[in-house]
Amino acid sequence: MHARVLRYLDEVVRQGSIRKAAQSLHVAPTAINRQILDLEAEFGAPLFDRIQRRLRLTPLGELVLAHVRKTLRDHQLLLEKVEEIRGHRRGRVTVAVTTGLADSLMPSLIHDFRQQFPGISVCVRDLPVSAVLSAVEQGEADLGLAYDLPDSPLLHVLAASNWHMGVVVPPKHAMAKQASILLSECAEYPLILPALPLSIRAILNDFATRHLLALSPLTESTSIAFIKHLIRMGDGVAVLGSLDVMEENVRKRLIFIPLRDPDLQSQTLSLIEHAQRQLSEAARLIATSITEALQALYPHGRR
Repeated sequence: MHARVLRYLDEVVRQGSIRKAAQSLHVAPTAINRQILDLEAEFGAPLFDRIQRRLRLTPLGELVLAHVRKTLRDHQLLLEKVEEIRGHRRGRVTVAVTTGLADSLMPSLIHDFRQQFPGISVCVRDLPVSAVLSAVEQGEADLGLAYDLPDSPLLHVLAASNWHMGVVVPPKHAMAKQASILLSECAEYPLILPALPLSIRAILNDFATRHLLALSPLTESTSIAFIKHLIRMGDGVAVLGSLDVMEENVRKRLIFIPLRDPDLQSQTLSLIEHAQRQLSEAARLIATSITEALQALYPHGRR
C-alpha cells in the first residue's frame, strides 16, 4: 500500500470521520474518500461500516489498520536510524498521559527536552487512564504515563514510583502552615474532590469506607485544572497528588500539605511501553528524560 493511503486510513480511524481527517491532514475529503474506496475495491470488502456519518472499522478494517500502523512505525524507525547515522537526533514521539500530569509535570519536562533535542517533535495526549492503556496497546502512543495502571500482558513498565497525596489549600488558609494533616481534619472545610474514574478518588473512597469517614464533597470534577482553580478562588480545599500541584506549590500559589494517615494507600505512577514493540530512538530519549525527572522529584513524592 502507498504511504499516502496508510496515513489517510490511520487518520480517518483516529478522527472518526473523513471530514475531520481531511481537516487534520489539510487535504480534500474527496481525495481521502477516493483512496479508501480504491483500497476497499482492492480487498473486495468494506473496511468501514458507515453509521450515521461516522466510520467504524469492520473486522477486515481492524486487520488492515494493524498492518498500517506497524508499517508506519517501522518506516518512522527507519527514518530515525538514518538520521542517527547522519549524526542527527530527529523523530516524532507521542506520549499519552492523564489530566493532572499534562497540566503539571509535562510542560516543563517537554520544554527542557525540546531545548536538548530540537529535532524531535513531541505530541502529548491528555487522556483518561483507560484510554492511556488503549493508546499504547493499539500503537497510537509510544509511551504512557499514568497512576495505578492495571496489569496488561501487552504492556511493559519502564519505571514506577509511589507518590503520596495531600490536602491542597490557598496560601492564606488556616491549615497552610501545617507540616502534615489527617484526612479527618479536613471535614470542617468545604471539600473539593477528584471524581471517579480518577484513581485518587477510588483510594480515598476505600480509606473512608474502612475508617467510617464521611467524604461529602461540595464539588467533584475529573479536571485537575478546574479543581485547582476553585481552590485559588477560595471555594474549598482538595485532596490531590503532590505532582498535581508541583509548580503551584513551588511558587506558593497553592500549598500542598501531606496526609499522614498511616494506612492511606499511595499512588503508583508508571511509565509504560508496548511489550512487543521496539521503541524508536526518539521515544527512548524522552522515556529517559521522564524517568530522570521523576527520580529527581521522587524524594518529594515518597511516603
